[in-house]
Amino acid sequence: MGDHTNDTLQRLARVIESRKPANGGDPDKSYISRLFAKGDDAILKKIGEEATETVMAAKDARVDGKTDKVLYECADLWFHSLIMLAQFGLTPQQVLEELARREGLSGIEEKANRKLEAREQAERK
Repeated sequence: MGDHTNDTLQRLARVIESRKPANGGDPDKSYISRLFAKGDDAILKKIGEEATETVMAAKDARVDGKTDKVLYECADLWFHSLIMLAQFGLTPQQVLEELARREGLSGIEEKANRKLEAREQAERK
């Protein structure tokens, strides 16, 4: 993933942000604005649907070897994930930074860190 990928994600994030009703997005004219207007549950439902469609496309590709639907459905899943991030005030850049952080950790370190974080959270409650 190079600068082009990041540019695409940043551009999409800006468009999504501009479609929030609070930023002037019109639910009558924009699918994204409509999702924002419907709220968290509508956005999360779409992610569930797109994740299921992605899984089904991958299962079909495993049988017939055709991957175009996997790509299409994954794009839908990513797109709706970007909407969810915006709903919660998060950005694609933050996701990329989290992936970069994980890249520096071995699987064993990552698992140990997760267990440590879970234990620390449990102790705080």
